[in-house]
Amino acid sequence: QVQLVESGGGLVQVGGSLRLSCAASGRTFSIYTMGWFRQAPGKEREFVAAVRRSVGLTYYADSVKGRFTISRDDAKNIVYLQMNSLKPEDTAVYYCAASSYDLGKLGTASTGRYDYWGQGTQVTVSS
Repeated sequence: QVQLVESGGGLVQVGGSLRLSCAASGRTFSIYTMGWFRQAPGKEREFVAAVRRSVGLTYYADSVKGRFTISRDDAKNIVYLQMNSLKPEDTAVYYCAASSYDLGKLGTASTGRYDYWGQGTQVTVSS
């Protein structure tokens, strides 16, 4: 089993920045792909960003490309999501996810390909 705990959410003004953290514990050696997803009220959970541990490749949703950066600290088993130039439409609960598979570009964007999920952290961008 793998446990994921997100932190770093909060309230920020338009144009501001936040850094989310996702700390993994348990059988972390079994994780090959880490991702961030978000879910706004009344909407489906959507892909934000992902990183493949084996090759270090990163993937982003078009809506966040150029503004968000995913990174990882393997020594600490933490994945970060640096969010800059935040917009009101970025308001959502952000979830960290881990997969036991080395997912490709399409796979990283699919919620069904992830085995473990965190409890989520709220990000609110005020205008």
